[in-house]
Amino acid sequence: MIELRQLCKTFVLGDQPVKALDTIDLSIGVGEYISVMGPSGSGKSTLLNMIGLLDRPDSGSYTFENAETTTMSEPQRAELRSQRMGFVFQAYHLIPRLTARENIELPMVLGRVSSAERQRRSQEVMERLGIADRSHHLPKQLSGGQRQRVALARAIICKPALLLADEPTGNLDSHSGAEVVALLEELNRDGITLLVVTHDADLGARARRQLKMLDGRIDRDLTPG
Repeated sequence: MIELRQLCKTFVLGDQPVKALDTIDLSIGVGEYISVMGPSGSGKSTLLNMIGLLDRPDSGSYTFENAETTTMSEPQRAELRSQRMGFVFQAYHLIPRLTARENIELPMVLGRVSSAERQRRSQEVMERLGIADRSHHLPKQLSGGQRQRVALARAIICKPALLLADEPTGNLDSHSGAEVVALLEELNRDGITLLVVTHDADLGARARRQLKMLDGRIDRDLTPG
């Protein structure tokens, strides 16, 4: 599904170049459940941004479902991202003036899905994630766990092949965090490839494959058990 070869990315902080990704080689198969861990500045979020086509490498190759992404135009990358990838972030990134349902339906509005189909799919996913009774609530009227469920519903509404989660439980209490993790793992069991970036060692240890990053490199690639 994903092949990274000799992927590099350097940022300049002040007048000092910093290698965020240093010759990364990584293969990810369909349906894998992978956690990415490491100290701050190790390259975790940069790796997620590269895989999610939110940034471009300085050099190297990245193929997604046999398509070389580094030579794609921005519109081509955006189309691939919207059709095949979903994102869940620590900060939710919900639009305050839109209801839960409207936030969830937004990717379909941008994709010009019919109103009837939007309503059908949003109702289905809200029922699955246990937020159907909050469909007309604004984000400020929702708890942290409910907001993250709305964000997760929005991420999967277009049925992505790959779900990228950056600290998905970072703003949640332990109970709400456990519920979100259970939902992510259920989606993975249904066939979605799941990549979770986290500082939480307990969450990271749940993944079937665990990447440990250090200084822009994959220091360890573990498959426990």
